[in-house]
Amino acid sequence: MEVRPFNDISYERFLSEEKLMGSRCWKCGAFFVPPRCICIECYGTEMEWVEIKGKGKLVAFTCIAIGPPSMIKEGYDRKHPYVSGVVELEEGVRVVARIEGIDGSKPETIKIGIPLKVEFLHRGEGQDLTTFLAFRPL
Repeated sequence: MEVRPFNDISYERFLSEEKLMGSRCWKCGAFFVPPRCICIECYGTEMEWVEIKGKGKLVAFTCIAIGPPSMIKEGYDRKHPYVSGVVELEEGVRVVARIEGIDGSKPETIKIGIPLKVEFLHRGEGQDLTTFLAFRPL
């Protein structure tokens, strides 16, 4: 694998390649998603890229009915809210992402602890192509 700096640009590039990557500190073993270039546990700067399996469970969520213009463009509104959640990955770290395949208009049906798998959402074309991190129930 090519050497990439530990920054948002590299993280987004990995997402566009459909790879969920984090950073791990060589000194203490702390793990971070999104990646960090400095460990917040021991302040070490020796980090390595680690690919994440992409499986986890839902630990918290919210249903958003008034979203940004990009979400409104995708059809989300007061009658069709989208779900954003905190996913605890099998590797032990937590990440915030969209939760796909769940009806945000019925939050009472969403269960904490449901197993999820990573999904990469590609929006736009050419130079405007952006990839977003999401999860979907198994």
